[in-house]
Amino acid sequence: MSGQNKIVADLIRGLKHERDELKLQAHLASMEAREELSRLGDKLDELDRQYKPLKDAVQTSADDVLDSMKLVAYEIRDGLKRIRDAV
Repeated sequence: MSGQNKIVADLIRGLKHERDELKLQAHLASMEAREELSRLGDKLDELDRQYKPLKDAVQTSADDVLDSMKLVAYEIRDGLKRIRDAV
């Protein structure tokens, strides 16, 4: 696995863990936080679906796609942090 692939795989794994922890706390959160968590969860699931076929790709263009996926992953991470701070 290339360095880029490992970074994205680790991000997705960490984000899934964070999402699952927040789901456990969501019953205490406001409706807005639950809606945001649901939206981010859907986005994370889509990111994971898009990443799986790319993780073993060795094409140069895969690096550009992985960079884009990292940006989405960071956006999800920031959203999850906002929810965690609100809970």
